[in-house]
Amino acid sequence: MLPTPVVAAVLAPFVLWRMYSRIKRLTTRQRSKTWRHRTTLVFFPILLLILTAVSIKTNPFALAGLAAGLPVGAVLGRIAIGRTRFEQVGDDFFFTPHAPIGLAVALLFMARMAWRAYEFFALGSLAHHEFVSSPLTLVIFGVLAGYYMSYAFGLLSWRKRTAPVSP
Repeated sequence: MLPTPVVAAVLAPFVLWRMYSRIKRLTTRQRSKTWRHRTTLVFFPILLLILTAVSIKTNPFALAGLAAGLPVGAVLGRIAIGRTRFEQVGDDFFFTPHAPIGLAVALLFMARMAWRAYEFFALGSLAHHEFVSSPLTLVIFGVLAGYYMSYAFGLLSWRKRTAPVSP
């Protein structure tokens, strides 16, 4: 097994790159791709079902945290979609997300994951608690999932309203 500092050194650049790309995506104009929005609406519910099944066995309070975070995220996603700038250029669709809400949700989740990584690497794997046994972690994940699902639904609704009607 690799020593903990080696694992952290190998994973850190990848994690930082993903954080950078996520933050960039939340603040710049993007091409709307329906497959991406639909994937979000499939991926997050599946992930939520998996987390629900696991957390029922480990800690029912964590499940309550997940249930509390989902509607908060959905409301934030709805507010953000209302403040998003939409454009259609020819046959292409673009949107510019409302950066403050998206950044707040993403940074909240990233901060929690950084804390969990610190706990794991500083305290060692024996003192580490399971991901799904922490109600706070699942509240924050619920906010993230609710936000992204609500936002993707809003983007698909916008695309449906503005799609050209075929004769």
